[in-house]
Amino acid sequence: MTKIPIIDLSLLHNDNIESKQKIAKQIYQTCHEIGFIYVKYYNLSPKLINQVFDYSKYLFDLPLDTKQNMAWSDEFSNQGYVGIEREKLNPNNPGDLKEAFNIVKLDNLPTSLSISPAIPSFYKACTEIANTILTAFSLALELPEDFFTTNHNQQNHTLRLLHYPALQQQPKPGQIRAGEHSDYGSITLLFQDDIAGLEVQTATKQWIAVPKIADTILVNTGDLMQRWTNDVFCSTKHRVMIPRDEQVNFSRYSVAFFCHPNEDTEIACLESCKTDKNPIYSPITAGEYLLNRLKATY
Repeated sequence: MTKIPIIDLSLLHNDNIESKQKIAKQIYQTCHEIGFIYVKYYNLSPKLINQVFDYSKYLFDLPLDTKQNMAWSDEFSNQGYVGIEREKLNPNNPGDLKEAFNIVKLDNLPTSLSISPAIPSFYKACTEIANTILTAFSLALELPEDFFTTNHNQQNHTLRLLHYPALQQQPKPGQIRAGEHSDYGSITLLFQDDIAGLEVQTATKQWIAVPKIADTILVNTGDLMQRWTNDVFCSTKHRVMIPRDEQVNFSRYSVAFFCHPNEDTEIACLESCKTDKNPIYSPITAGEYLLNRLKATY
C-alpha cells in the first residue's frame, strides 16, 4: 500500500451490520499494511480547530523566557513547554527543529499558562473521536466492542501543540524538523496546516508525502497498539522534513492528540492476534512503556 485511504467513520453509527463490517475490514487492512488512515470527522467543527491553531500560534509567539517558565516541572512529567532541539526523536541525529506545548492533565497546567476555552472542548471532542476509532479497532480484531475504550477510560491522553519555525540558518548535518520515529501510544490524531513536510515510510521503505486533506483527521497506530496486536497492526515510522522550496520561509503548525491506554493496563498479545509463533513482545504496562520511551527521547 503506497496511498493512505480515506475512511468515513460515521458509517459505524448506523445499525447496518454490513456497513460496520466493511469499515472494520478497511481499517484492518490499512492498519496492517501502512498504519495510517485519513478519517472524515463529523463531530468536530472547523471553527474549533481554527481556534486551537490560533491559540497555538499565540503561545509560540510568546517571549522565550515566558515559554521556558512553562517548561516541564520535572524530567518526565510530559506536561508543559519543550524548547527547540530539546527533543531528539531520532537519537542518531541532532535535536529536532521544533518546539511544543504538551497538555496532559487540564487541571494540572503550569500556573503561568492562560488556557484557551477552546482547549478543553477540543480535548473532549478528540477523546470522543478516538473512542469511535478504538471501537472500530475492536470490531476489526474480533474483540468486544468496548475492549479498547474500557482500557482507555482514564483519559491519559496528551494534546500536543507543535511549531516548526521558519528556517533562518543552515541546519546541522542530518537535522530535520522531526526525526524519524514511531508514536508511543495506541493511536494518534493529527491535524496539520498547509505547509508540507510530513512523510510516512511504507512497508517497502519508501517515504511518501502525507499532505493535509480538508475535512479529515490523519490517524496512525502507535507502538502499544503494535505490541497489543502482535504486529498485526503496525506502528509506522514517520518524520517531518525541511521544505526544499519557498515554504522553508514559513512556520509549520500541527496539533497531535496522542491516545494512551490507562497506565496500569497490561499490554500483552491479544488472543485474536496469536499465531503459531510465540508472542513477539513481553507484556508491559502502558505507563512503564511510556516512561521508557520518554527517557530515550529526552
